[in-house]
Amino acid sequence: MENGKDFAAISRANQIRALPNRLLQLLVLFLVLCFVFSVVSVYMIRHYGANDVVATVMPSLQPFLEEEPFSLERWIKPPSKLLHSMSDEELFWRASLAPRINKYPFNRVPKIAFMFLTKGPLPLAPLWERFFKGHSGLYEIYVHSLPSYHADFAPTSVFYRRQVPSQVAEWGKMSICDAERRLLANALLDINNEWFVLLSESCIPLYNFSVIYHYISKSRYSFVGAFDDPGPFGRGRYDENMAPEVQISQWRKGSQWFQINRKLALFIVADTKFYPKFSEFCKPHCYVDEHYFPTMLTIRAPNLLANRSITRVDWSRGGAHPATFGSADITEQFMKRMLENYTCLYNDQPTSICYLFARKFAPSALEPLFLLRPKYLGY
Repeated sequence: MENGKDFAAISRANQIRALPNRLLQLLVLFLVLCFVFSVVSVYMIRHYGANDVVATVMPSLQPFLEEEPFSLERWIKPPSKLLHSMSDEELFWRASLAPRINKYPFNRVPKIAFMFLTKGPLPLAPLWERFFKGHSGLYEIYVHSLPSYHADFAPTSVFYRRQVPSQVAEWGKMSICDAERRLLANALLDINNEWFVLLSESCIPLYNFSVIYHYISKSRYSFVGAFDDPGPFGRGRYDENMAPEVQISQWRKGSQWFQINRKLALFIVADTKFYPKFSEFCKPHCYVDEHYFPTMLTIRAPNLLANRSITRVDWSRGGAHPATFGSADITEQFMKRMLENYTCLYNDQPTSICYLFARKFAPSALEPLFLLRPKYLGY
């Protein structure tokens, strides 16, 4: 028994003597690692720079350094730049995201999105500049042009850097509706945009900004032309392959130029039910820009449509396109005719203000329009 006790005592003594040796070995190993780390750090700093080294060595610490990664501001602030790299599929998906609570938890000032569908320049821009002057915060501008066109507006212009990523749009084909959906989707990214107006480079406003903002914001309806035309240029363009999504009794025709609210804009950009049918079965002599939105919105939300356009055009000269007005056409009598002798319904009550915009005006019309605008247009 005594020999066993002696053996245990000797073992404990050996362990106690070995402990400092292990601590010493760990200390030496730690110092060696520190030295190696220092040498490697100096090498990396010399060759890559200090910022890259910090980002490489401390990636796991970055999330903890962010003060407010998920603030409300992140969701309600509009994009600082309109140009982006999203595809149409990505853009429409992103734009279709919408809150399900109607009351906003912040002070929201609803704006009108003025969306210009154009091939290139905006020759009537000086007129629009005067129209928008003094109303910042109540509107936004979006321009869809040919992708090859590069605007040269001055930084002080309301049109400066307001182009959205664009593609070729051909009249009468689905690509024109794609461009309109693209404009809507980009405008929907700003949660403060409540109303959306489609315009061309040949459009002008017929009233000052305050009148137009009040007219649109107080309307219970969106202004989309949608009527049932039983003739060859209406129902005659219907293809039976549109069924069952679209029945001939639901087929509508209307003007390309519309004004809609946010709810209807979301219907348009999120549509995957009607788009394939119109894309495949509405081709010339069926002109999709006259039928797709009027028909789809009549099916989805007929109670929200005024069934008329607020953009005036003149078809009195005949032909496939409305009249274009040049410098010689712009007289005081012409301006009076544009504004008088109209009757329509506004919020189900008769009114003489039926059109807020007019087209088509040639570039040469700018000078006489600008001279007559204070007297007749009020801006």
